[in-house]
Amino acid sequence: MSLPPLVPPLKCQGIKTKLVGQIQRLARAQNFERWVEPFCGSCVVPFNVQPEKALLCDTNIHIIRLYQDIQQGKVTPGVAKAFLEEQGALLSSGGEDYYYTVRERFNNQPSSLDFVFLNRSCFNGVMRFNRKGGFNVPYCHKKDRFAQSYVTKITNQVRRMAEVIVLKAQPWAFILSTWHSNEFRKNLLLEKNWTGQEFHVLLREHFYHVGSSEDLRHPMVEALITNFAVEQEHHEPEDNSEQLAFFERAAG
Repeated sequence: MSLPPLVPPLKCQGIKTKLVGQIQRLARAQNFERWVEPFCGSCVVPFNVQPEKALLCDTNIHIIRLYQDIQQGKVTPGVAKAFLEEQGALLSSGGEDYYYTVRERFNNQPSSLDFVFLNRSCFNGVMRFNRKGGFNVPYCHKKDRFAQSYVTKITNQVRRMAEVIVLKAQPWAFILSTWHSNEFRKNLLLEKNWTGQEFHVLLREHFYHVGSSEDLRHPMVEALITNFAVEQEHHEPEDNSEQLAFFERAAG
């Protein structure tokens, strides 16, 4: 099973999402010290190739600022989620007028969060600027533009960007918690990003006790990933006798 491409939080014309698989295969066949992109656009290619060293450039300063803000921890998944939920609610009540208020705010004082908001609420996801550098794409007349599922999708995209460009490169020790596998599937992102010799993976199986019946509860293997050596601990199987189903009530 092959991984789906890592999709960035920006939409733009000519994005290479459907080509990154082929580009990855071509890149892996070459020996190179640094990946250079004069015009990185959405950055979908380098984020999927994930070279050890990269020089990413673009004449669009807003793209560069966004990824720098993610890299520096100024735009986190939590920050993006809270912002888009708040601004989405204001857009839902204010409609077109509020969109143009944000567009004017961005053009007067650019910010990465406003940039993502405009990119995801403008007409057809177009990224266009006038000769003075002002964002000039009109409003997208689509109801519930920032529904919860859409906000979650963008938040997850920001999270995956942060995982690629922040954590691996840091000089300090870290512990990353994520899921490893269950009886139905494996976390392919873990296998792709965290299997190098410099990383250590601790595994532990446990149950999520939220199913409405016993047959809907399944074991999950969780992973703790570190960049420092650790000893694998041995755990006794969990005692499930005291656990109640999500909809059960204690007798008495």
